[in-house]
Amino acid sequence: MTNATQTEAPQFYLEEEHHPEGSTMLGFWIYLMSDCLIFAVLFATHGVLGRNYAAGPSPADLFDLSLVAINTAMLLFSSITYGFAMLQMERNAKMETIFWLGVTAVFGLAFLGLELYEFYHLIQEGAGPTRSAFLSSFFTLVGTHGLHVTFGIIWIVTMMVQVRMHGLIPENRRRLMCLSMFWHFLDVIWIGVFSFVYLIGVIG
Repeated sequence: MTNATQTEAPQFYLEEEHHPEGSTMLGFWIYLMSDCLIFAVLFATHGVLGRNYAAGPSPADLFDLSLVAINTAMLLFSSITYGFAMLQMERNAKMETIFWLGVTAVFGLAFLGLELYEFYHLIQEGAGPTRSAFLSSFFTLVGTHGLHVTFGIIWIVTMMVQVRMHGLIPENRRRLMCLSMFWHFLDVIWIGVFSFVYLIGVIG
């Protein structure tokens, strides 16, 4: 008994540690609420500065609503395809989940490409972020959203790798749920940007 006790390797940690799911979801909701505050401040800033053109171009002079509508469709389609990925996750279909995550990432990249094209076009016309207070608030608000989309695409690609390597284990399911909340949140924010910045800016 003494020899057996001496040769037994000490165990300082649990081999299978389960992260409590409730705390993860609560923490992520708190993060989303903090993001809401950031975008609320940016929307309020644009509301105050959105009419200060400094004798420069106005939204009606700059924005191409048809291009913005196509860009909006890309992000809305990506939300639908992410929903398909979640349905496949519920069916425990690993490869189908990865496929729809990939489609979502492609739509997200198309959205970013059109947004960067719009930024490049505006800057080429001399309507960069330093031209007026209106353009400063516009580039800050839309650029912050675009940065979030960029991080979301990186997260999607990371989850595609994680699911391929480890399957639809509970940890990956939890991460995909958090990513779903984040991606749909970006959709809601963009609808606000499209309505408040583009539509009201051009029509109003």
